[in-house]
Amino acid sequence: MKKLRRIAYLFGIACLLSFTAMHMQDFPLNGTWFPQRQEIGGAQLPASFYQKQKMVLTDSVYVVAAESVDKGVARYANGKMDIYGREGVNQGKHFTAIYRLENHELMICYDLSGESYPGSFDTKGHPNYFLSIFHKE
Repeated sequence: MKKLRRIAYLFGIACLLSFTAMHMQDFPLNGTWFPQRQEIGGAQLPASFYQKQKMVLTDSVYVVAAESVDKGVARYANGKMDIYGREGVNQGKHFTAIYRLENHELMICYDLSGESYPGSFDTKGHPNYFLSIFHKE
């Protein structure tokens, strides 16, 4: 009986790990992303500002490495994101964003005020809108 319980336990763990691995591969945003272009309020930022940054997404967990490390949780639904900072400079903050993934390019437009979701990927005339276009590693 003890041996049967151990086999059932190991089988359950194997199934869980297999499901998790398959799910992570199926989620298209998972991976390491590098910014290719960024702008805020209609003004493009110089490449020197973001050339050493990277963002790692694993399901609902994000890690951004820039001048410091920022970690948190992102919830996705219907092209919208809710981003909750848990560690780092954005700890305790909530940002709203829209996103689009096309041809290995991830475009995210954030409303840094967290008040509403941006209506488009255009930041001009919106001082709190921050756009970042990423390519996957």
